[in-house]
Amino acid sequence: MIEQYGLPDRFGQLEYLAQRWALPTENQRSARRWVASPEEFQEFYDAMVPCIDEILAYLDQYSLEDMPDDASVLFNLSLALAESAPHVEFYKGAAKVPHSFDARRMLATRGDAPDPNHAMSPAQLAAFKPQPP
Repeated sequence: MIEQYGLPDRFGQLEYLAQRWALPTENQRSARRWVASPEEFQEFYDAMVPCIDEILAYLDQYSLEDMPDDASVLFNLSLALAESAPHVEFYKGAAKVPHSFDARRMLATRGDAPDPNHAMSPAQLAAFKPQPP
């Protein structure tokens, strides 16, 4: 488990966000989102969105299994952005999803441990296009 929140040098400007947002498990990131204020969501979003393409390109040089610790922190930070962006883009900064059941009722079956074998690579995340139902 990564005990520090150091990022690769070229992403040092995001270091102040890492301890709060670069959490290694889905359940930890969810818990962080449930208590985030609209201002925290917006600050995180505004800092991350301009450099997400560069972040994904950087991460794409590593397999999930061989990623160095500083890149893993950056990967967790990018996951946090993907998971929190809807709160800025659709929910006006609200931690709760409007017209939905309480998200705390949903427990991820593998949410308490990072599992690189059940995650998409940065390239897959960048290329992912959800299909309409």
